[in-house]
Amino acid sequence: MSLFAVTREAGPAWADGKGAFEQPGGNDHAGYMNELAESGLIIAAGPLAGSENGRIRVLLIADADDEAEIVRHLATDPWERTQQIQTTTIEPWMLLAGALGTPAPEQD
Repeated sequence: MSLFAVTREAGPAWADGKGAFEQPGGNDHAGYMNELAESGLIIAAGPLAGSENGRIRVLLIADADDEAEIVRHLATDPWERTQQIQTTTIEPWMLLAGALGTPAPEQD
């Protein structure tokens, strides 16, 4: 398996003026992303700072055999099918320090 950095952003059907949790089909999208996380394909995901209340931009870290596997799975995301979100980049990514899945240390 290989790691990939995936960016996604609001698509043409994104409901402007509504945050991510207010978008139509939000529960279906969240459920699907949780399934991808449980399967091990998505190992980290979340909105990029400042975009969670506007036209969202999201970073995913995926563990897949190749880019085609990621494209295939994300194409069936309910939000991608309705064009509320679109995948903009998929790039190979190498983890050099730290460990994914390990909680960040608490800040004082």
